[in-house]
Amino acid sequence: MRISIDRRKTFQTFTGFGASGAWWAQCVGGWDHTDPESGLPVRERIAMLLYDKEAGIGLTAYRFNVGGGSKDSGKGDIGNPLRRTECFALPGGGYDFSRDANAVAMLRLAVQYGAEEVILFVNSPPEHLTRNGMTHCSKNRPFLDNLPKENYLPFARFCLDTAEHFLAQGVPVKYISPINEPFWVWNGGQEGCHYNPRSAGALMEVIAREMERRPALKNVMLSGVENGDIRWLNKSYTRQLLCRDAVRRRMDGIDLHSYFLNPFHPVKLPVFNNRIGFLRRYRAWLDRTWPGTAVKMSEWCHMQGGRDRGMDSALVMANVIYEDLTILNVTAWQHWIAVSEVDYCDGLIYIDLETETFEMTKRYYVTGNFSKYIPRGAKRVAVTCPTPEIKALAFAKGDKTVLILINDTKETKPVTLPAAKGTLAVTDDAENLKEHEIITADVTLTPRSVNTFVYDQAEA
Repeated sequence: MRISIDRRKTFQTFTGFGASGAWWAQCVGGWDHTDPESGLPVRERIAMLLYDKEAGIGLTAYRFNVGGGSKDSGKGDIGNPLRRTECFALPGGGYDFSRDANAVAMLRLAVQYGAEEVILFVNSPPEHLTRNGMTHCSKNRPFLDNLPKENYLPFARFCLDTAEHFLAQGVPVKYISPINEPFWVWNGGQEGCHYNPRSAGALMEVIAREMERRPALKNVMLSGVENGDIRWLNKSYTRQLLCRDAVRRRMDGIDLHSYFLNPFHPVKLPVFNNRIGFLRRYRAWLDRTWPGTAVKMSEWCHMQGGRDRGMDSALVMANVIYEDLTILNVTAWQHWIAVSEVDYCDGLIYIDLETETFEMTKRYYVTGNFSKYIPRGAKRVAVTCPTPEIKALAFAKGDKTVLILINDTKETKPVTLPAAKGTLAVTDDAENLKEHEIITADVTLTPRSVNTFVYDQAEA
């Protein structure tokens, strides 16, 4: 089975992979005890594993959660204390940027170890600006926008003041994302705010116009609106953003979340089970309506209960990355959280809050099969694989070509690669991003594996 690459046929330019610090950085950022393996403080070791391009997997984007203040007041129905946040804004006016110190410490470590861009994202506006005085919606009126229109401008100033503060301290803030999953009913469990499509667009326009008045933010863009499911209302929210000139000037693409794996109504409504169909229809609609608009995938996790450290979840993730890159043509791909403390299939790294220790997952290593080897700014190029059982991706930049082959079958698969000399990095049930020297074009892919082949253009 011969794999062929055509570097002349190009698609999107890819900017990199990332993850958020929500719900873990505010504890891990304070873990300054020594990691026995590296001799570094544990918090520093975790930052290195995530962002360093040699000792880690080379993520390039860090999503920093700008909190709404539920931890400061104790208000609202949020049971898990790590899902409560401190807020930089003071209810009476002014700011206290000494708050959320552990999360800020983790942000700085991520930048120190290689994060090239920071996205400031907001789940809920500051508590004192919301309609009900809480960082989530009221249970009796879940679809009522919790940010009144008269507070759009104060909220805009809060977001932009925060961005200017971090920029002045050397943090590479690239994006501000003021709205997160606006369609969902946020009535407890975490901070969150509902916005209908029109109000989301109107708020983004207020923020965009305020940004234009601030020279310090000339290189900062808006990100949004991070709708929470690939099925619902993505066209409606996108339309409300891109129909506004001020918003369009401050956006270099649409950010959305790629959730939806588990089908429902399997007999009566089969159309709702077709994830790939939703991806194709949205991409085709966007290309017809606003040609050339980039799409960034800004949040995804497996959304399955239990801690899966193995290849089952890692292969699910790899296939979603493949679909998003080849169907949506996404220019960036970001995990929901980098680190998880719960019994859930989400983080790349699991932690134990009692022992303040951590453990790796196959999701971490498989992410590295992409993030460690695809150069920032590489173009996705055409690749042909004779069998649909092997999913193939290829990227090129300068003299470097990167080929990724996903074998999620239970069988070995012999392939003939485009080059006979290079490096192959393998993650499977037995190996974790293990690098092998390749001296022949004939290679056998192990079962349930993700394989990254790196070679020079001259060898193609």
